[in-house]
Amino acid sequence: MQELRDAGVMLRLIYEAMKKKGIDTQAIFSRLGVDENYVYTDQLRTPHSAQVYFWQAVEDVSGDPDIGLHLGQLLPAYKGQVLEYLFLSSPTFGEGLNRAQNYQRLLSDAANTDFFIEGDEACMVLDAASEEISQLRHFNECFVLGLIIFFNSITEHQFRPSRIEFEHDREHGQDHVEEVMGCKVLFGAEQNRLYFPVAMLSHASPHAEPELLDLHERFASEQVARLEKKDIVGQVERIVAELLDSGEVTLDAVAERLGIKPRTLRTRLTEAETSFNQVLADFRYRLARQLLATTDESIDEIVYLTGFSEPSTFYRAFKRWSGMTPIEYRKTAQGKDAMVDAM
Repeated sequence: MQELRDAGVMLRLIYEAMKKKGIDTQAIFSRLGVDENYVYTDQLRTPHSAQVYFWQAVEDVSGDPDIGLHLGQLLPAYKGQVLEYLFLSSPTFGEGLNRAQNYQRLLSDAANTDFFIEGDEACMVLDAASEEISQLRHFNECFVLGLIIFFNSITEHQFRPSRIEFEHDREHGQDHVEEVMGCKVLFGAEQNRLYFPVAMLSHASPHAEPELLDLHERFASEQVARLEKKDIVGQVERIVAELLDSGEVTLDAVAERLGIKPRTLRTRLTEAETSFNQVLADFRYRLARQLLATTDESIDEIVYLTGFSEPSTFYRAFKRWSGMTPIEYRKTAQGKDAMVDAM
């Protein structure tokens, strides 16, 4: 199964909100096993499943049980991305919304946004691939506020939600959420939904430009195609994980499991701007970090689990990857959250 990932811009917006709120961001990223420079990694896409670890770390460090809601209030508007340009260059808000749905993977592989009209209301269904994350309170409230801020920024502050439904429950603070959201909010619903007046769909964009719209659609299509090319990396990593125990982790063996020729696999990895050796090394490094940081497995056992034949080979490789020996890394990393392997 392909690992689902979120665009790095989502993490960057939350990072800016955390700094604005005065949260110790260094402490959060230290717990997650990365440094703050990670936020600005080129073409960053973070594992969608890591949302659970991330929001737990943010709540723990901030001490705020409503941190998702409060960070959502401080999010900067989503700008400078092709999805924004699609909205702005479309004739109306509704047409921009329809076009953005075609390219929602640019925001997240897990996004499955649906849209329908119900009487005098329009509704966006904000579905997530994971049931655990679709009921993650901090993520839901922060993400919906981010959408509202974005929709306001592209409609000259004309967007107003009429009601919101969340899958997660709340034992207290419902009135505070409604005050922040600016509308009626229902908890414990079947789906996460954002309702707004249907008249908003006809809101004209002052920046509409047919030639620019065509250019932006072509650019969005190219970006989606680039992501699809990189899907092969996830497929290779899945098979590498299955083959590590056998020690037969070769390009030929992986190609056979994928049902393609080795030459074809090599070409597809080149198109994804990587190579088999690089994918294998990155996977081994990520697995080694996870095992060192979150388990008490012996170094000899980790050597075996990461597919190395000799401890000396593993030590040299890990030193080259991290600048530390495995023992040094374990001393600094043990006790951190298990998100280290996902990042």
